[in-house]
Amino acid sequence: MLKRVFVAPDPGRTRLRFATRAVLGVGLAVVVCGLAGHSLVGAVIGGLAALLALFTVTDATVRGQAVTTALLPVVGLPVLAVAAEVHDQRVLRDLFFLAVVGAGVYARRWGPRGHSLGVFAFMTYFIAQFLQATPRHLPELYAAVLLSVPAAAAVRFGLWCYERRMPPVPAVAPPDGTGLGRITTRQAVQATVGAAFALVVGQLVSDERWYWAVGATWWIFVNTTSRGETLVRGFRRVLGTVLGIGLGLLVAVPLEGAAVPSAALIAVCVFGIFYTAAVSYTWMMLCVTVLAELLYGLLGMLEPALLALRLAETGIGALGAVLAVLFVLPVTTHRVTDAWIQRALRSVHACTAEAAARLAGDPAADPAPRVAELEQQLARVRLAVAPLVHPLNPMRGRKRRARRVLALLDDCAREVRGLVAVAADPEASHDARLATACWRVQAAVEALTGGPAEREIAGLAPQPPAAEPALAHLHGLERALAELATPLRTPPKSPLVEA
Repeated sequence: MLKRVFVAPDPGRTRLRFATRAVLGVGLAVVVCGLAGHSLVGAVIGGLAALLALFTVTDATVRGQAVTTALLPVVGLPVLAVAAEVHDQRVLRDLFFLAVVGAGVYARRWGPRGHSLGVFAFMTYFIAQFLQATPRHLPELYAAVLLSVPAAAAVRFGLWCYERRMPPVPAVAPPDGTGLGRITTRQAVQATVGAAFALVVGQLVSDERWYWAVGATWWIFVNTTSRGETLVRGFRRVLGTVLGIGLGLLVAVPLEGAAVPSAALIAVCVFGIFYTAAVSYTWMMLCVTVLAELLYGLLGMLEPALLALRLAETGIGALGAVLAVLFVLPVTTHRVTDAWIQRALRSVHACTAEAAARLAGDPAADPAPRVAELEQQLARVRLAVAPLVHPLNPMRGRKRRARRVLALLDDCAREVRGLVAVAADPEASHDARLATACWRVQAAVEALTGGPAEREIAGLAPQPPAAEPALAHLHGLERALAELATPLRTPPKSPLVEA
């Protein structure tokens, strides 16, 4: 697991820049709040608001990111006001919390912006419970949010705006159906039911820290779509929390809230959250847990019993999420993975067509953005298939089949990258056979995605070796697509992706 984090590819050092910029942005927000005369509580909410502004905003363009960042206080401040006003009214407080959970997950249907605003709304309500906010705290909390979000934005869009060269971010969930047939609608219902379970049981365990259970349920649903993804994420959250508590006993508890070492370790945790988020949810949760322990230490509330309570509440939240995805409008892994695979295959076809047009002499053809989109789609496929290739998955046949599909999709991506590299060569010329090969690739993609050429996939015969690089890559792509037919056409009851 450690090797996965520190040896994982980091093209362009994106994760390193992401994490370093987060430390600068959160640090600046805390400094600004301190200079404005805020208390430790105000500095804490300011730092957390900055962290969320940097972590959750993932629009495809810099302008879109700026708009979403500007909207965060518009969503967060009213939620904060409601949370403070109903703090002493238990029933209303709980009902509003569940409403925020459902609305926050449902907002994913509007893409990255809806997702970001939904997360910020939930976390604003959650932080209000964490800080025991009441109406008399609102002026300072408002000011902290209004200072910290612009501070984080100044770092993100002014000091260090590397997103101008980043590929677009894929959708949170594949669009499909209407009403309860839509995945985001079903997940909103699931999350609300799971959060209700966590809220009730969490309050039986603790009247003060019950919101940890709701938070665990919420974050298990974030960035997941199928029940398989949710189950794996729940396991990883509990594991990360256990490891984080163990580390906290060795690091955070002995500090007893000492300001300077705690601040230094908080910076390390912020870096860890951002650096590990893309490659290991377990490691990210370890960093989040230690960060929470350090914050409780600064607030003078950290003790071993509190850590045991956090573990119990996390387990309750994870159980709520598991019960919800298993028994409330379940979304199968097969359904979700099939949708992402089809999108990836269409990206393969788009890349091929664009590269062929470039080789044919079309100066407007640019396959590079298509390749970046394909890489994003493949990353989403890997996330969707993760439950099937997880070490704890007992269904070995499905695990082998899933790995085979991933390997063949990687082969497709490798051939596409090679084809695009050839097309980028100004000396490359168009071969008449390219048109025929591209047609065969298009027919294969249509067959695999259920198009009118479904019968054509069986007619793809092995092609003789080609001396021309572009043609060689196209033939390799044809072979990979032909081999995909077997695992992708397995009946649903013995499938590649049923969980």
